[in-house]
Amino acid sequence: MRVLVIDDDQELAETVAAGLRHQRMAVDVALDGPAGLAQATVNDYDVIVLDRDLPGVHGDQVCARLVDGGGRSRILMLTAAASNEDLIEGLGLGADDYLAKPFDFPVLVARIAALARRAQPSVPPVLRAGDIVLDTAKRSAHRDGLPLLLTPKEFGVLELLLAAQGRVVSAEELLERVWDANADPFSAAVKVTISRLRTKLGDPPIIETVAKAGYRI
Repeated sequence: MRVLVIDDDQELAETVAAGLRHQRMAVDVALDGPAGLAQATVNDYDVIVLDRDLPGVHGDQVCARLVDGGGRSRILMLTAAASNEDLIEGLGLGADDYLAKPFDFPVLVARIAALARRAQPSVPPVLRAGDIVLDTAKRSAHRDGLPLLLTPKEFGVLELLLAAQGRVVSAEELLERVWDANADPFSAAVKVTISRLRTKLGDPPIIETVAKAGYRI
């Protein structure tokens, strides 16, 4: 799962990003409206956590532009204002959810996971293939009832392959959806991660390499 956090409070933005990375998510950070719009235009995010009171371009305008652009990203708007009027106005702009500051971090994680499941096409909360089970809400994975000790990137790759339901997923899509903006597009990161994931998943092997196309389960 890939998330963009747009918030001009750098300390809060970096703290949230660090916490989400600990939850096996790939996270980018933008500190104002123009930077957020630029990153959201270039990269494909599952969820955008958007502060409403942003410099440069107000969060309301950022939200409206993202929605008008027809992107697949779900938008979770953050605000220090918590009245019903603010909630109604924020949702009216096209935001998918609305969370008042200060917030409990587990609540933020749960709402991000819920929004990601509503992406197009929608993703069920629990993904399965044979004896492999991945819980998108709990951020956990098991095979034959035993926990899989996966790195964030291994977890993200497995999540995306399971969600594809047999569709071939290219290395480019994996890099776009599982890694953050610091990833080197010319590196062997995807191939190495797939290799390590196969080792951890054990036998029988379930990840198939499709020549010149990508990978599938």
